Amino acid sequence: MNLTERFLNYTKFDTQSAEESQTVPSTAKQLVFAEYLKNELINEGLDEVVMDERGYIYATLPANLNPQSSNLNSKEEVPVIGFISHYDTSPDCSGKDIKPRIVENYDGSDILLNADGTTLSPEKFPELLLHKGEDLIVTDGHTLLGADDKAGIAEIVQAMVWLKAHPEVKHGKIRVAFNPDEEIGMGAHHFDVKRFGCQWGYTMDGGDVGELEYENFNAASAKITIKGMSVHPGYAKGKMRNASLLAAEFTQLLPADERPETTEGYEGFFHLTGMQTSCEQARLSYIIRDHDRQKFEARKQRMQACVDQMNTQYGEGTVTADINDQYYNMREQVEPVHHVIDIALQAMRDAGVEPKVKPIRGGTDGAQLSFMGLPCPNIFAGGLNFHGPYEFVPIQSMEKAMQVVINICRLTAN
Repeated sequence: MNLTERFLNYTKFDTQSAEESQTVPSTAKQLVFAEYLKNELINEGLDEVVMDERGYIYATLPANLNPQSSNLNSKEEVPVIGFISHYDTSPDCSGKDIKPRIVENYDGSDILLNADGTTLSPEKFPELLLHKGEDLIVTDGHTLLGADDKAGIAEIVQAMVWLKAHPEVKHGKIRVAFNPDEEIGMGAHHFDVKRFGCQWGYTMDGGDVGELEYENFNAASAKITIKGMSVHPGYAKGKMRNASLLAAEFTQLLPADERPETTEGYEGFFHLTGMQTSCEQARLSYIIRDHDRQKFEARKQRMQACVDQMNTQYGEGTVTADINDQYYNMREQVEPVHHVIDIALQAMRDAGVEPKVKPIRGGTDGAQLSFMGLPCPNIFAGGLNFHGPYEFVPIQSMEKAMQVVINICRLTAN
């Protein structure tokens, strides 16, 4: 099975996670794919393949050299490193009955995805033009593709298969792990870093070819609850307090120029992700993001200040906020071990890839893992336009990512 076949096979599985679920994994259907993946790793000849009760999969490609034969100091051992990807897909768009299609030798024109007229166009998605002449895997315009992050899984597995078939390429012990629920911010919560047993790792969960990320947002969630008072509208004067209107008022207290659609680069934001309202009660869901830790703390304080302002105006207890940190910027954990980055940069160059070091405007399991003692920067998996029907992945980008994995394994042993 080649890399493309492996990825296309993975897209047959619906592994969408669910944010409001209280189970681990958040959806039972993720375990169906996890079981398949575990068996695939066994059949491909990896060692120590285990899946725990929560669907976390761990496996080993044994070292094929004597540590003393490496170029490391004779008193040192070849480090154990790992590669990680998540198998859930985003709750934002259906991952059921995905119908991928390969557009060979893309010519730079519009790609008609379905008979309804859904079109993947370089006018709206100019990044398409960076991949002219390549072979693109696209959707049928009704689901996401799942390259986030099944492309990463396929690249890791295929790299392990390649290394097994090429014993002349020397490497130390390599660990791989695949987990559920990354898309809802829970992927690393039950990851067993001690069992993984690595000095450092890499998540293969980035975007376009060449991306290398070791900075990400500091992140928090905020659940805002607003209490209203429902009275018959014919007799409501001086009595009714419409929670829906108070919810609309609350949203206006946060700056309009600090939203995802108005920010880029290192700019943080407040993002309203959901709203359920009635006259009696309203619930607002926000995420709070900023790369700078001090600005991040200030954003949380500003959210609370908006709550306090509403309570001053409408009465104590009208609005409550439940604000919880989700993850932090991994940079402070990765920079002290910068050789982890240097190896990845060299691995990319050796694969003919020009590195693009950039901050993640989002999160990754690697951020939480870095704070759990496993420095874990993020490497491109090749996909673009994640979480929607315009998602696509160039086959050549996946092949480059696979080569980067192989090169990291080789370089770490030299």
